[in-house]
Amino acid sequence: MNAAKRREIFARLQAANPHPTTELEYDTPFQLLIAVLLSAQATDKSVNIATRKFFPRYGTPQALLALGEEGLAEYIKTIGLYRTKAKNTIATCRILIEQHGGEVPQTREALEALPGVGRKTANVVLNTAFGQPTMAVDTHIFRVSNRTGIAPGKNVLEVELKLEKFVPREYMQDAHHWLILQGRYVCVARKPKCPQCGISDLCEFKDKTPA
Repeated sequence: MNAAKRREIFARLQAANPHPTTELEYDTPFQLLIAVLLSAQATDKSVNIATRKFFPRYGTPQALLALGEEGLAEYIKTIGLYRTKAKNTIATCRILIEQHGGEVPQTREALEALPGVGRKTANVVLNTAFGQPTMAVDTHIFRVSNRTGIAPGKNVLEVELKLEKFVPREYMQDAHHWLILQGRYVCVARKPKCPQCGISDLCEFKDKTPA
């Protein structure tokens, strides 16, 4: 795929959705961090249902640490891997308080040092909470990047690095949100909705679904 085609793809995605953001609900960088941590192998919708119940009262590292692992587990038991996530969340709260003054760090290295926080989670927080032009590659972005030809790669890191190289600078801040939404609602896994897709004529997928 050439640069002109990529630029047109992101121009159209921007025109259709000028201010994209995460579908996770949060009020602070800390709440976003916890929501993303909980969202691994779970839907944003299921995470929002759970966090609505405890963020109002336990929405800070100090309050969540005081709630404790068992207390948190009760709120998030509808989410997959909830025991591991409760353990990691409480451990993360402790580290944030002891090492970062209760604030969410703004570097990938510090974020990835937190329990349960991988590269993708760190990139989401850096991008959405702190406005850094990072690329958080999930299954949706991996699929869309490969299927369309925007940034094909064998693994998520390869796709991430290619997107960082190929996405025009002016679209980089919002690019991962557009691609996630594209994969979640249009370029879906089993049967992509090519007739409804605003970039179908630019996409290089050979097996487009008919109208």
